[in-house]
Amino acid sequence: MKFNKNTMGWMMYDFANSAFTTIIVTVVYNRYFVEKVVGDNSLGIALWGRAIALSMIIVALTTPIMGAIADYSRSKKKFLFINSYICVIFTALLFFVREGNVFTGMLFFILASVGYHSANVFYNSFLPEIASEEDIGKVSGMGWALGYVGGLISLLLALILVNNRLTIWVFPMVALFFLVFSGFSLVWMKEFSRPSKRSNYFKIAYHRIAESARNIKKFKQLVRYLISYFIYNDGITTVIAFTSIYGMERFGLSVKDVIKLFIYAQFTSIGGAWLFGYLADKMNLKVTINISLIIWIVVVILAFLSRTSQEFFYIVLLAGVAIGSSQANSRTLLSNLTPRGKQAEFFGFYSIAGRISSIVGPLLFGEVKRITGDIRYSILSVLVFFIAGFIMLLTVRIDEGIKFAKTWKGEADTV
Repeated sequence: MKFNKNTMGWMMYDFANSAFTTIIVTVVYNRYFVEKVVGDNSLGIALWGRAIALSMIIVALTTPIMGAIADYSRSKKKFLFINSYICVIFTALLFFVREGNVFTGMLFFILASVGYHSANVFYNSFLPEIASEEDIGKVSGMGWALGYVGGLISLLLALILVNNRLTIWVFPMVALFFLVFSGFSLVWMKEFSRPSKRSNYFKIAYHRIAESARNIKKFKQLVRYLISYFIYNDGITTVIAFTSIYGMERFGLSVKDVIKLFIYAQFTSIGGAWLFGYLADKMNLKVTINISLIIWIVVVILAFLSRTSQEFFYIVLLAGVAIGSSQANSRTLLSNLTPRGKQAEFFGFYSIAGRISSIVGPLLFGEVKRITGDIRYSILSVLVFFIAGFIMLLTVRIDEGIKFAKTWKGEADTV
C-alpha cells in the first residue's frame, strides 16, 4: 500500500474530528451537561438522550439532499469543511454554557453534532476515491486507528485542563484541535472530478434521490446490510454517549477517572481498528463485523453484571476493541457495496440508516433510567440491538452485493 498526501490528508481528518466524539460526546461534555447544567441525574440523562436523538433526526433529513448535490456538483470537499466548521464553532460556544442553561446547552450541542455527523457523510464518501479496492480495508482501519491517536492526545490535553480546574476550557480546546488538524485535510486531500456545468443543484438532488429510491430495491444485499447497520449502530451510538455517565452513576467515577480510563481505552481501540482493518482484507467483511458484534454482546452483559470499578475498567478496554473494529469495517463494507459515482449520495442513505438508528437507543436508554431509576436496566436494553444486528448481517451475501455494485449502470444524470 502506497501513501501519498491525498491518503494522509484523508486519514488526518479522522485524527482531527476524533476530539469531538471522544471529549464532547463520550467523556466530558455529557457529564458536564448532566451534572452541572441540568443538576439532576435522571432528568439530565433523559435530556441528553433527547439531544442526541434530535441531532440525528436533523442529519437524517438533510444529508441525502446535500449528498446528491455534492455528487453532481463535485463539491464533496466544500460540504465536508462547511459542516466541519459548523461543528467547530458550536463546540467552542459550549464554553458559555453554565449551570441552568439547559436550552442553550442542548442547542449548541445539537448544532455541533449535526455539523460533525453531516461532515462525516462526505468524508466517508472519499474512501473509494483515495484507496484501491485491495487496500480499502487497511486504509479505513488505519484512518480509525489514527483517529484514536487523536482521541488519545485530546484526552491528555483535557486531563491537564481538568487537573487545573479548567474544565470549561476543555470545549474551546476541542474546537481548536479540530480546526487546526483538519487543516491538513483541507490542504492535502483532493477531489479528483470537477463539475461539467452549472445547474439547479436542488433540482438535480431531487432527481437523483428519486432515482436512487427507485433503484435501491435492486441493491438487495446493500439494503440488507443497511438494515443490519441500522440496528447494531443504535447500540454503538448509545454506548458511546452513555459510558461515562454509566461509570458515574454505577461506580461514582469522577471526570478525571473517566478521562484516564478512556486514555487506556484508546490503545485497545487503535489495536482493534488496525487488526480488524487488516483482517477485513484477508477475510470476509461480514465475518469480521460479526466478530466485533459478538464482542459488543459480551461487553453489554459484563457491564450489567459488573460490581466494581475495576471490573468496569476492563470492560471498557474490551469495548475499545469492539468499537475500533466495528466502525472501521462498517465503513469499508458500505464502500464495497456502493456503485462508483454515487458515493456521497449513497453515503447519505447510509447516514439516514445510521442517524435514524441513533435516535431510538439514546432515547430508550434515558427513558429506562428515568422510569426505573436503575441505570443497569438501561445498559441491558442495548443488548437487543447487537443481537438483532448480528442475526440480520448473517443474511447478507457480500460477494453478490460487491459484484452487483461493480457492474451496475444507473440512468444518466438529467435535469
